Amino acid sequence: MEKGGQPIIIIDPRKEETKGKEALSMNIAAAKAVASIVKSTLGPRGMDKMLVNPIGDITITNDGATILHDMSIEHPAAKMVVEVAQSLENSAGDGTTSAVVFTGTLLEKAENLIDSGVHPTVIIKGYRLAADKAVELFENLAVSTGEDEKKMLIEVARTSITGKASEKYNRLIAELCVDAVLAISERGIADLKNIIITNDIGGKIEDTEFVEGIVIDKVALDKEFPLRIQNPNIALIDTPMEVAKTANKAKLQITTVGEIESFVKQEEAALFEMADYIIRAGANAVFCSKGMDDKIAAYLQSRGIYATRRVKSEDMQHLADATGGRPVRNIRELTDKELGHAGLLEQDRDGDQGKTYLRDCKGAKSVSIVIRGGTEHVVDNVERAIDDALKVVKCVVEDGKVVAGGGASEIEVALELRSYASSIGGREQMAIRAFADALDEIPRTIARNGGLDTINSIVNLRAKHAENKNAGLNINTGAAEDMFEKGIVDPLRVKVNSIKAGSEAAVMVLRVDDILRAQSSSMPDVKPEHMASTYDGMSAPQLNMRR
Repeated sequence: MEKGGQPIIIIDPRKEETKGKEALSMNIAAAKAVASIVKSTLGPRGMDKMLVNPIGDITITNDGATILHDMSIEHPAAKMVVEVAQSLENSAGDGTTSAVVFTGTLLEKAENLIDSGVHPTVIIKGYRLAADKAVELFENLAVSTGEDEKKMLIEVARTSITGKASEKYNRLIAELCVDAVLAISERGIADLKNIIITNDIGGKIEDTEFVEGIVIDKVALDKEFPLRIQNPNIALIDTPMEVAKTANKAKLQITTVGEIESFVKQEEAALFEMADYIIRAGANAVFCSKGMDDKIAAYLQSRGIYATRRVKSEDMQHLADATGGRPVRNIRELTDKELGHAGLLEQDRDGDQGKTYLRDCKGAKSVSIVIRGGTEHVVDNVERAIDDALKVVKCVVEDGKVVAGGGASEIEVALELRSYASSIGGREQMAIRAFADALDEIPRTIARNGGLDTINSIVNLRAKHAENKNAGLNINTGAAEDMFEKGIVDPLRVKVNSIKAGSEAAVMVLRVDDILRAQSSSMPDVKPEHMASTYDGMSAPQLNMRR
């Protein structure tokens, strides 16, 4: 802008500005690039990505949320797409890759419409109409889990981990996750914080187990202590079991050997008094969150009482939730009413290290899953699969609704959206059809990653949907088959949240028509004599000042 021949500058010249279609094209390109990174991982035959961090640690996974999180993406528009994956991971636990692919395709279709002369505002309106209708259609397609809930939950978990864990173990993992969620769910709510996941590297995957109780990384202080206690009565002590130290410095003057012996005996009597409170309460297992004097530990264990110390505070809470015990801070208040109970206390120890299992805790509010595998990478991969399976099972336990997987629900909703678009006047119907095309990209990508012909797969699916709305892609045969009969089902929440998050992210990108980017600033040059490393002490250099 000029006035009287002089340009009027309203923006800091150190900032970089990109306007109009160029800004939009840059943002769309960034979003499409993110989608292309994870697109090849989608589906049961998706490929894996190898992520190497700055110190050389390797992660091999096809979990979209993990890939995008570890990539440390910087572009602002690309970050919006990454947030879609994070949103799905937090709210539903699965569907992150398909949501990112859907978002990238929405923006790709929008770019084509803009090139054809459709204004972004019209596309935004059409996308919002399509998103609202799509959510309604998904909800209409959903079915209740019914009486055989556990069977449906296992199928949901198996669908989630297919392609993430070995086919040989996916049913084992699915059943463990379902048992764990059902054990801690209460009144239709499942808090996954009450499921403790512990890794045990060096075992076999098939030995991964669900423990109706708690597993902690502690063993008895006495190496010779028996490895098993049947029906333990458990005391949870949340106070130091050692001689109390004075708050201030104190001196004790001893003049004779007898006085030394008397002092030691008094100290031991105070220690053994603590142990006697535990014995009188009827406990035969003690978990102390603070320090425990070796004399107390030996005294207890000589009487057949398991004892360990410095248990983490979160483990103490889980012990209380699992066993029904109550942590006590005044050991004199310990009675049999404060004790917890389990069917079996079992140690798996190697020298001073190992784990303690409290099994068969009836009515446990905290339970455990012990993941075993030959290497750290194997265990990490199984843990990611279990994390997704637990979250999708939680969704179905809380919502009670599932839809057909294998691209079946996306194909059906896309077909319905195209019919809906015809009832909408104006150019918005073009955006609704583009939205439907973006939904079609999910089964198309699954087919492509499975080595199938994408055109034939989509045509066969659409034809099959004329008679069966639950027809999806059987990746093994390439045929369109009923997904409920095949046990391939997804939580309704995953689909709905994917539509909402993906469409909102696309709309946010399309609304941006101007990018202002500040140049990165560097630290000013500092003269060597003013650098902190040149100072001998902490005091500032002396300055000669005259008044």
